[in-house]
Amino acid sequence: MEKIIIGRLQSSQWDEISALIFNSLDRWYSENLKRPTMLGGPESMRFFAEIYEDLDPGCCVTATCPESGQIVGTCFYHPRETHLSLGIMAVHPEFGGRGIARTILDVIVHLASDQGLPIRLVSSAMNLDSFSLYSKAGFVPQETFQDLLITVPESGLTPLPPNQKQVRQATSSDIARIVALERELIGISREQDYAFFLKNKDALWHSLVAETSRGEITGFLCSIDHPNMRMLGPGVSRDEETSLALIHHELHHSRRGQSLIFLVPTSSANASQKTLSVGCSEY
Repeated sequence: MEKIIIGRLQSSQWDEISALIFNSLDRWYSENLKRPTMLGGPESMRFFAEIYEDLDPGCCVTATCPESGQIVGTCFYHPRETHLSLGIMAVHPEFGGRGIARTILDVIVHLASDQGLPIRLVSSAMNLDSFSLYSKAGFVPQETFQDLLITVPESGLTPLPPNQKQVRQATSSDIARIVALERELIGISREQDYAFFLKNKDALWHSLVAETSRGEITGFLCSIDHPNMRMLGPGVSRDEETSLALIHHELHHSRRGQSLIFLVPTSSANASQKTLSVGCSEY
């Protein structure tokens, strides 16, 4: 677009943003996967604004058409001490191919540059437009993931072989050790996220830790249980056995009868196959 107004999301625009995100996803699913998104409707996407604005107030860039006043693009972002993370990016289907996403991305890239922070995101290589956008902007893939959409039986999962790590609910006293473990293994720090998850004021989040008999935390797993978003993650573990124990515990004890999504690194394909084999069916 020759002219575009860049702004920040206002609470009065949450419904408009929800419809924008829904329409963008619905069009992509219909055209590329030949099926609907399985989402309830525009109102089902309101949780993005509700949760992200609570977590990072004012960190959503909007692009508005000056002629109509319509919001035609948006992207949430999350500044952290070691990096800036990109959230969901959406452009109205009727305004695709006009450089709106790149304009928004450039704004966020400049924000990160001003703060001296690298940018991280999780993006699907299936979406070639998205992959092309980030590749042209200089983003380089660091890890590939397998996404699993699974249904947990009402009866739960079959037991795992015994292991020496105990899985329990995380508490606020675990935050420092969770942050330290992620920084050691992944090189990033996002204490704000884990404090938010464990505060859990909306009763949406589950947080688990795995620890040895000596009290050393060897892994953690957070998840969201929202009617319109059931997903495992983020989580980090020292080994696949710990990852599997955390995933199994969450699915067996808290997610019976649910369908939900999680990502597993392709380098850990063994863990994903074991997860499916203990009682879950791939959707």
